Amino acid sequence: MEQERFRIVESKYLLSAVNPSQMKKDKKKEIAFIGRSNVGKSSLINSLCNHRGLAMVSREPGKTRTINYFAIRSRRDLVGGGDARTTEQHWYLVDLPGYGFAKTGGQNREAWSRFIADYVENSKDLALMCLLIDLRHPSLPIDVKAYRWLRGLGMPLQVIGTKADKLNQHDKQKHICELAQNYPADYPPLMYSSLKHTNRERLLSVIETFIDEEQP
Repeated sequence: MEQERFRIVESKYLLSAVNPSQMKKDKKKEIAFIGRSNVGKSSLINSLCNHRGLAMVSREPGKTRTINYFAIRSRRDLVGGGDARTTEQHWYLVDLPGYGFAKTGGQNREAWSRFIADYVENSKDLALMCLLIDLRHPSLPIDVKAYRWLRGLGMPLQVIGTKADKLNQHDKQKHICELAQNYPADYPPLMYSSLKHTNRERLLSVIETFIDEEQP
């Protein structure tokens, strides 16, 4: 019986874009992460890549104002039937600035928002958007607004409830049901704990379906 394993084998910071001209356009697939400021996005990225310190964890919400690209090399091993095959994939993980709080205002805030929207709406290599929502607060209006905007663009969407380790089992199940009801997407919502790596493999499995194979 064939068994498949998909994993990230290398991850490194590549660049930070502050205007559209700096965005990557080399045809590699992009998996992007977006969410409210202080939702735990950097911690999730570090957990997903199993690379402590890859994405900087800020204690000051709204501090990050750049689109950060991380170069990812992943590997898919298929073993069974007397044969073993390995393929590698090269893609970008894209960390988008948090919404909902920013140490800027007026025209600067508007320009910053347009910068994010330009990436989301116009990137031809964006394969999957992951919307992160604090599982402790599953129905905030700002998250609903972000969800409706993303769904209106028609892109594949995975909703992730972060900070699952901060809830008891009853509230976890209650709030994940709220996510499923309030944010119907292409895949069932995942609860995630960056501390315990809860559902790391399930999220990798979703990402795998959007990554093109490349022979090593």
